[in-house]
Amino acid sequence: MSKIQLSKNFIRNTCKLALAEDLYPSGDITSNLLDNDSIKKIKLISNQKGIIGGLEFAKQTFNLLDKKIKFISKKKEGSLVNKRSIVAIIEGKIKNILIGERVALNFVSHISGIATKTNQFVKKVGKKTKICCTRKTIPNLRVIQKYAVKLGGGTNHRFNLSDEFLIKDNHIASSKKIEEIVKKAIKSKKGKKIIVEVDNLNQLKKINGLKFDRILFDNMNTKNLRAGVKLAKKLYETEASGGVTLNNVRKIAGTGVNRISVGALTHNINSLDVKLEI
Repeated sequence: MSKIQLSKNFIRNTCKLALAEDLYPSGDITSNLLDNDSIKKIKLISNQKGIIGGLEFAKQTFNLLDKKIKFISKKKEGSLVNKRSIVAIIEGKIKNILIGERVALNFVSHISGIATKTNQFVKKVGKKTKICCTRKTIPNLRVIQKYAVKLGGGTNHRFNLSDEFLIKDNHIASSKKIEEIVKKAIKSKKGKKIIVEVDNLNQLKKINGLKFDRILFDNMNTKNLRAGVKLAKKLYETEASGGVTLNNVRKIAGTGVNRISVGALTHNINSLDVKLEI
């Protein structure tokens, strides 16, 4: 699986693109009305309890606008913050701080929102079951979103289509025989993991015993899921997906499945409410 690394260079380049989007073509025509030399100390505050993340994005956003702006973190990346917690202090020319305000807050709120939601799922299932994200990400933001999942205690699924074989329902429907396409993957494995998705126990029975790595049970009720885990557990890592919510994830984990993948971690996002306060 591809390693997701958020280097300082990657973060700066991402922030440059975000600022360019916000400032084209004439800059911040409103903040330009302010006194250019006015210095202020501003608080970055969380209006909600959650897992905070994206602080380096905020820091680099302000740094790109004005190297003299001081960004002092008061909370650690990935730590739990309470409502009204002071997350960071920003000090410098108010005009330049306000130019970068929305870009900085967007990064922090988005990353923190994903991390917080992931952490809620992780706490529900405990240590025996991994909570995984999927490829249901916003195009070109996958690295950042999967970073946020890790920050919340989750596990990253494959990053892209080259990382692992994932034989899904449409692959099976196109090839007619599930065992044939699984055998083709085994021949082409070359060190890659092979995951096979099944939506009923008959499909599992047809391939049970073949040498692949993980069985993915899709949209199965807990009764069938428990039976599937029992059939597969000695041979394969097991995973459940489809319709997973905070209300049912503990019940799904109770079947003994090793992993639960939750697309909603990255495609159904409630950003954490954060703000700058003078």
